[in-house]
Parts: sequence; structure tokens; C-alpha cells
Amino acid sequence: MGNPTFYHTTVLLKEAVDGLEIKKDGVYVDATFGGGGHSRAILEQIGENGKLFAFDKDADAWRNKPEDVRIIPVNENFRFLKRFLKLHGHPQVDGVLADLGVSSHQFDTGERGFSTRFDGPLDMRMDQRGEKTAAEVLKKYSEAELHKLFEQYGEVRNARQLAKHLVANRSKGTLNSIASLKALLAPVMKGNEQRYLAQVFQALRIEVNDEFGALRDFLQQAAECLKPQGRLSVITFHSLEDRIVKQFIKKGSWEERTTGLYGNEREDWILKEVTKKPLEPTEEEKKNNPRSRSARLRIAEKL
Repeated sequence: MGNPTFYHTTVLLKEAVDGLEIKKDGVYVDATFGGGGHSRAILEQIGENGKLFAFDKDADAWRNKPEDVRIIPVNENFRFLKRFLKLHGHPQVDGVLADLGVSSHQFDTGERGFSTRFDGPLDMRMDQRGEKTAAEVLKKYSEAELHKLFEQYGEVRNARQLAKHLVANRSKGTLNSIASLKALLAPVMKGNEQRYLAQVFQALRIEVNDEFGALRDFLQQAAECLKPQGRLSVITFHSLEDRIVKQFIKKGSWEERTTGLYGNEREDWILKEVTKKPLEPTEEEKKNNPRSRSARLRIAEKL
């Protein structure tokens, strides 16, 4: 078994696992295996007849897999939850946990292209089998597409100006590394440089990995795959993700204004909030792991 700390410091570990109300012989899903911290905590609480399905599309994550017959690894995106649970003969489970944060390992590995701190290729794929990279998005998307992306996914203040600047200048040189992107962004950066870069990188990462599409697919399937009284525990790291999770748990919808199938007038909705307000890390956890500061945990139960 690898050293899980090389990969990720698990956030809200106790709170997220406690939220599942684990039964000894239950079947559980860790939809984002990562460093394996949540998985280990679940394995400690289930008995010999319990089972844990662990999903992760990042091959690096499996270096942390415990040698335990109760864990079934699935090297896929959690948006395929329903398909793989059915494939393994467990279409219904007792609890599902997801930690939506990018792992420390991904941020700290320069060649993955997630971090503003290191130079590396403009990659940002969580699944190395994926075809779309950040470089392709920056080189091929239209000005309108880039504007929408930076505004919606990064909440970048001058998204329109940024998109225009990128399109006007991207053909002048090689836009293939983090250093080259930072140099290109320099003339249009607003406010705190690190915050600005973080917002731009967040927007690109969400687009490259279709994070919101995957999250919506996952939430819908998790609700369907839970047994009655089954629990859903989801940790988010920015307001855009949290809004999607909050809306879904509350109403089974994505948008305030929609009605009908995923509308906000669903009297038959099958989830209820266990936490009216999201749980946040303790002051001690924030101090020990600064990356946990923005984490929010929401817990739901299936009716």
C-alpha cells in the first residue's frame, strides 16, 4: 500500500464518514478515492460482510489502494456510478460519499498542469485517457466560448476582456506551458495575481474535465442508487459546486427557475437534508491544512 499522504490530506474525514451512519454489513461507495482517507475510515467501520466500491479516474490514486478484499476499485469517473454498481451486482447501496476537491497530489505535480506554482504543460486532465487539454481549449475555443467559460466557471471579473485578449494574442507565440499562459495573462490581470490565476485555472480545469456535467450525472445516479434511509455525503470546495449540490439535495433541480422533471416543484422528491447548513472544517483543521478552508459538507438521506 502506498503512503496516502503523498497524494492528499483528507478533509472533513470524520464528519463525512459519520454522516453515512455506517452499518456493519452495508455496501458503500467512495466516489472519489483519491488518497484513500475516506475509504480507510469506512473500511474500519464495516464488518467482514460489508463492501466498499471506490471510484477514481486518476491512475495515480490507486497507488494508495489498501490490500483489502472488501474494497472493489473502479478506475472510472463517478458519473458512471449506476452502470458499474449494476455491473458488480449491487445496484442499491447504503451510502455514497464524494469529495470534490482536486487532490494535493494533482496540485503538487507540475506536469499535470493544475497548479499556478509550477511550470508544466497546459494539461489539466484528471483522467489521462481524456482527449481535451487546457491547451486545446485556449487555442481552439472562440472568444464567446472563452468569455462564457471564464465568467461562469471562474467568476473572473473581466472575463470578456480576458477572452478578447487571449484570442487576439494566442497565435503570436507558443501557448503550451503554464509559464507562457501566465505571461500572456499579465497585461489583463485584475486585483490579486494569485487569486486571478486561481480563478482562470479553475475555469479551465472545470471545462477540460466537464466537472459540472459529471457532478450532475453523479448526483442523479447517487439518489437513484441509494436504498431508503441511505445517506449521501458530499464535500465541495467552491460556491459553484456547492450551489449544484445544495439545489439537488433540496429540490432535485439544478436551477431555481426550472420546473417539470428537474424542477423545483417536485412533491415526490426522494432526498431530505440532514444538514440544513453545510458543515465546515474546525479551526484546527483549517490551521493544519489551509487547503481545507473552503470545504463544505452537505449530507442527505433518501426517504
